[in-house]
Amino acid sequence: MAVISIFSGSYCGAEEVAKTVARRLGYRCIGEELLEETANLYNVPRESLKRAMHGPPSFYSKFTLEKVRNVAYIRAALARVVKENNIVYHGFAGHLIPRDITHILRVCIVASQEYRAALSMRSGGISEKEAQRILKRDDNECREWAKYLFDLGPWDMSLYDIKIPMHEGSVEKAGDMICDNVAKEALKTTPGSRQAAEDFVLAARVNVVLAEEGHDVEVSCGHGNITVVINKYVLRLEHLEKELRRIAGAVAGVKSVHTRVGPKWETPAIYPPKFDFELPSRILLVDDEKEFIQTLSERLQTRKMEPAVAYDGEEALSLVESEEPEVMVLDLKMPGIDGIEVLRRMKKEHPNVEVIILTGHGSDKEEALAGELGAFAYLKKPVDIDVLSQTMKEAYRKLNLARATKSDSDKVPE
Repeated sequence: MAVISIFSGSYCGAEEVAKTVARRLGYRCIGEELLEETANLYNVPRESLKRAMHGPPSFYSKFTLEKVRNVAYIRAALARVVKENNIVYHGFAGHLIPRDITHILRVCIVASQEYRAALSMRSGGISEKEAQRILKRDDNECREWAKYLFDLGPWDMSLYDIKIPMHEGSVEKAGDMICDNVAKEALKTTPGSRQAAEDFVLAARVNVVLAEEGHDVEVSCGHGNITVVINKYVLRLEHLEKELRRIAGAVAGVKSVHTRVGPKWETPAIYPPKFDFELPSRILLVDDEKEFIQTLSERLQTRKMEPAVAYDGEEALSLVESEEPEVMVLDLKMPGIDGIEVLRRMKKEHPNVEVIILTGHGSDKEEALAGELGAFAYLKKPVDIDVLSQTMKEAYRKLNLARATKSDSDKVPE
């Protein structure tokens, strides 16, 4: 009895390998179904869960902790699956399984770019250029996920037991290798590894409760005894530790709660780093072209701007409700709620947000309408990053001027 966790890049044949292994061993095979199970358990949209693993880091997640909560939900659902044994899981979530569960075989499936591009072209009927674009996007998602969890690269061998290069073999040979390894004595379920799986379930439940209370911490468990690791500096550490112990201790099955600071808990420097007060600190990029928005986000980060991202109008409006940006860069043509409707709602409900339209499909009529609705600027793709940065600075300057004017008008004369 064992659990097999498979992580891979896209178009490496991992799903076929997982199904082959599951069929041979009589195991349950699960991949994307885990997100469905998580969504049903915690009443969270499946797309939000998927974005937590596959989407780029969001500036606003520092405030809303949406990613922290959603990863906690996925971990808890995965813990229930792992407890079952006789499972083949393929996907990103396998990296959430603790290393002390010893009856887990961790597999990494890779392939050359040529192999992957050819498979992508055949399966999607697309050009080589489009295939390479997709592979670049997918590999970036793998890197972001491994960096978020471990601060390592996604193919680092310390994360796996075996690595299988698919361009050197076949699905059947990969299945042989996995089945041979899972039969080894080291992968047998023991009372200790079974207890570790039980502890994983409890730790994951505690992690969910803490995340829902707004705490981004690491949680582990040993025989019902919970350890909470604090990796972010806080001024009132004793107060936080008391609160964490209170919340975690109320979870059924918890025997004791111990708190400690982790390796990332550092007292900030007396003098904070220089901050460019001409740059907006809260930026929201809205565009359904995922690769474009990721690239734009990275280029703005090199200019000391940390944007949040949304992939459609509905998501953008939802983000704004929880944390209002100062400047929004908005595409016009998007599925569902389009850019014009987002702009209309923003200027009605959040008039202080300066909106810059950045589109590749606009018209003179839409440009005029955007101006009437209150857009700060109307730019067309492809845009020079320096032009966009300067436009964002000017929008932020206008916002600060409006703030100063309002502050002066609010003062009561003596």
